[in-house]
Amino acid sequence: MKDRFIRELRIDWNTVEPDSYLRAIPSLNKLECLSLDYPVTLFAGENGTGKSTLLEGIATAYGFNPEGGTINYAFSTRETHSDLFRSIRLIKSARKATGGYFLRAESFYNVATMEEEYAKGPGGVEHHYHEKSHGESFLALAQDYFHENGIYLMDEPEAALSPQRQLSLLIHIAKLAEAGAQFVIATHSPILLGIPGAHIYSFEADGVSDSAYEDTDSYRITKLFVENRERMLEKLLEED
Repeated sequence: MKDRFIRELRIDWNTVEPDSYLRAIPSLNKLECLSLDYPVTLFAGENGTGKSTLLEGIATAYGFNPEGGTINYAFSTRETHSDLFRSIRLIKSARKATGGYFLRAESFYNVATMEEEYAKGPGGVEHHYHEKSHGESFLALAQDYFHENGIYLMDEPEAALSPQRQLSLLIHIAKLAEAGAQFVIATHSPILLGIPGAHIYSFEADGVSDSAYEDTDSYRITKLFVENRERMLEKLLEED
């Protein structure tokens, strides 16, 4: 088994300002260390539980641009990232990644625009992501940039993808992870949460804990709706 590029993260809360909003995130404010020593690590949980905040902190601490891109991207359209990365220490292995990408749905347009600018430089290759649909360009980028000796952080990639495209991304991730790549992904998708061999962390009000696939809210609620659609809708609409 190949070493993971990032084995663990540690948070030094002594360096976080006393009035920082980070201290008000229940799932994070007790978190001091978290193992990432898996081919695929998944962050699951409700909106606002800190998944994206922690993922962004890991990415920025590793050296990625907070808005996304490769390790060499350096641009800013609007600084909205937290200072958590300053308090995160990443425990890395001796193995060096030869590639990497921080892919986040909310700022993908900006990254695709900068990719066009960088492609104009020496040796640049333009992929014309703006000429594809959002979902097609999102998946194409993963296929263009992800390879077996890289580290990839993804924030809610399902936002741009149909269920069929999510399955395509799942297959791509599973094959690369088996070959040595490392992924850390925040997602609500019951499809992506089913990546074979992935380790799932659930972000809850009482902290971050290991979770089985079948215990995630994304799986349970989707299953309940699909199997009981009419009864569930009737009950929900009556309550509303």
